[in-house]
Amino acid sequence: MTHIGVLPFDLLDTITRRMNERDGFTPTSFLQLPHPRTDIPSLFLPYRRGQVASREQENEWQILEVQCVSPPNERSWFFTEGEVLSDGRLLVMTPIDPTFLLIPILQVLSPRNGSTGIFQPLDDIFDEAAQKIVKGVNEGVTNNTSPILQEDILSLTRYDCIVGALRRICDFQIITPELTVYRYSEDRVIEYLQAKVSRLSRHTVAEKSRTIIRSLAKDGLMEDGKEDLLELGRIRSACNLVSQYVTHDLYIALVAKYDFTQLDAHVKALKDEEVALALASSRTAKSRVGVAEGDEGKKRKAKSKVSHGVGKLQKVDVSGMAKISSFFQKK
Repeated sequence: MTHIGVLPFDLLDTITRRMNERDGFTPTSFLQLPHPRTDIPSLFLPYRRGQVASREQENEWQILEVQCVSPPNERSWFFTEGEVLSDGRLLVMTPIDPTFLLIPILQVLSPRNGSTGIFQPLDDIFDEAAQKIVKGVNEGVTNNTSPILQEDILSLTRYDCIVGALRRICDFQIITPELTVYRYSEDRVIEYLQAKVSRLSRHTVAEKSRTIIRSLAKDGLMEDGKEDLLELGRIRSACNLVSQYVTHDLYIALVAKYDFTQLDAHVKALKDEEVALALASSRTAKSRVGVAEGDEGKKRKAKSKVSHGVGKLQKVDVSGMAKISSFFQKK
């Protein structure tokens, strides 16, 4: 089936380069994995970076999140060659931090009693987690959604970006050069999320996001003299961006690391002012309606008054005068 999609440039470069190789090109398989925030089965695409990109980045592999933009009404794609594609949806593939994919997998094995858990090898962690995730997530899968397969979860261990991300959010011990054991650590997760918030809240990064700029402007934080509040606003906006890829509990734990008291007071004052203005405007509108209704009543009363000539006729004394009907009686 043909789809129209938007892909990162280095992925297009990799596909083109490999299609020109003599050995041919074997495309990477899509993976059906639980979304890190909603647990809904979602599509992801691992791909190997090009040689230049690999040298510039720490890892050779990258994972893309596949999203589908569906128009509200049925649409089609028209090509210059006269070909028509009836499916008017647009696939958008954007890089995702593999750490976000790991967090829900590791949380499945985290003890519920608050203990730290045990150290386990990488393969043991994914074997146990895959079974629990497939059983738990697939119970709520509808007919329109493909189920999650254990093979998709287990295949993540093949990619160096996953192994690298594992060390960011886990305590680990190197037993031998061939054996490293890991244990999920929520403290390290929060520290990693704080580091991501710190990077996203930099003014050079925040200014590139229209969503953040609109949010800051809406709260009146772009005005001069509000630099401290602006910094808090950028941090909160960065937390909201991160919240799109973590559970609500983790988001609450992340926000608890910051003091937004001054920002909350500022936003509340703005809302109170808006409510007061809206109330005053409503009262003004009602008073105008009342005045208009009063004027309309006066006009109706004025219209009900008789004219000057008719008033004079009404004052004439008609006693002794013959009625007009008497002129039409038989004599």
